[in-house]
Amino acid sequence: MTAVDSRTIPIGAAFDRMPFTRRHVLVALALFIAFVIESWEQLALVYVSGDLGTAFGIDEAGVGVVLSAVAFGMIPGVLVWGPVADRAGRKPVAFWSLLAYGAIALASAFAPNMAVLVALRVASGLALAGVYTITFPYFLELLPTRSRGRAAVYLSIGWPIGMLAAIGASTTLGGLGWHVVVIASAAAGLWAFAIRAWVPESPYWLAARGRQEEARAVLRTLSSPDADASFTVASERVGRPLDLFRGGLSRITVVMLLLNFVFNWGYWGLQTWLPTLLQQKGLTLSASLGFAALSALMMIPGYVSASLLTGRFGRKKVFLVYVVAAVLGGLWFATASSTTGLYLGNFVLSFFSLGAWGVWNTWNGEFYPTALRGTGYSWATAAQLVATTVAPSAVGALLAHATGFTATMLIINAFMVATALLAVPLPETEGRELE
Repeated sequence: MTAVDSRTIPIGAAFDRMPFTRRHVLVALALFIAFVIESWEQLALVYVSGDLGTAFGIDEAGVGVVLSAVAFGMIPGVLVWGPVADRAGRKPVAFWSLLAYGAIALASAFAPNMAVLVALRVASGLALAGVYTITFPYFLELLPTRSRGRAAVYLSIGWPIGMLAAIGASTTLGGLGWHVVVIASAAAGLWAFAIRAWVPESPYWLAARGRQEEARAVLRTLSSPDADASFTVASERVGRPLDLFRGGLSRITVVMLLLNFVFNWGYWGLQTWLPTLLQQKGLTLSASLGFAALSALMMIPGYVSASLLTGRFGRKKVFLVYVVAAVLGGLWFATASSTTGLYLGNFVLSFFSLGAWGVWNTWNGEFYPTALRGTGYSWATAAQLVATTVAPSAVGALLAHATGFTATMLIINAFMVATALLAVPLPETEGRELE
């Protein structure tokens, strides 16, 4: 009997003794840049919104519609792409969705009016939803068990890097017009070819689809000492959304959806209108962009600290502590009576809220078995995107009715409080094999 015939193990066990190798670094780089692109796309136009409004003759409400259009397209997009990733594979979804996004984004740079621009941004969101949905589950399914939490939190650093890139592009290219920034975004779609070249298909997915030899081949490239075994999987029912609400998964799914909504509402409610809120406190536009850039820099040590702590204390404890600390930072920011207080409060808020996001991006991808991981993550992402769509318009309405800086910030901060409360019943997944 061969080694393959004599030993059968769960697919997750093949990652328990796997070392973290150069191949993992290459995979991390490819998916890290993909996450940078996702962040860039959702934020680039925020920082040139003034030029956008002038170009099309629209007010703040109209600008809010344009800024929300990508997220609006991503909502149905993630609900389609997630089950497709469970059925057709992680790699083709990441490649084709990012490539299609680049092509549509390029077309949107030449939109002749607001209606066409909104339609094309909705379509680009529909395309981008594929890689946006699958980036973290894909990465988790290629990592050694003991490195999964730490490495995935580091992947989250792509978000502030994307923010900094968007701010940098606005500063250097914004004078040439909003459409130049969009063309730069479109060029990023070519990164799809790097993903196709450097990132293998998920062994979890291959084993779940009965493609044992292909799974073993990928595990060999990842240096797994168990690459010659046969693998069992937790479930063979692939990509059926109703399965998220069956048995023990139903409670997790409901809580997870609510948490994704309120957490993202709190984040986007602030980030979308941060330059405007700061100008209400007396900062100039250039000063508010500098403020946003410094906030993005503070996110990076927040991610790093969360990465170092999650392996020691677990996802749940670190997430709860960081969200509560972010709430306190939000209160400081909301009630600050000086520029120094604004800076310090927002730095605390940025440090802890994005550290919490790094943990959540990992934790959120570990609740479901492989056959449902793409689908489950797609529903989680849809809940986030509903918040991303609603929050800019809701905060814009508050500002339009002269609610004021402090009251608006306290409303935003209430969503962070709800986030902490919802996380309490969720299970710990640190050190647990993926199914």
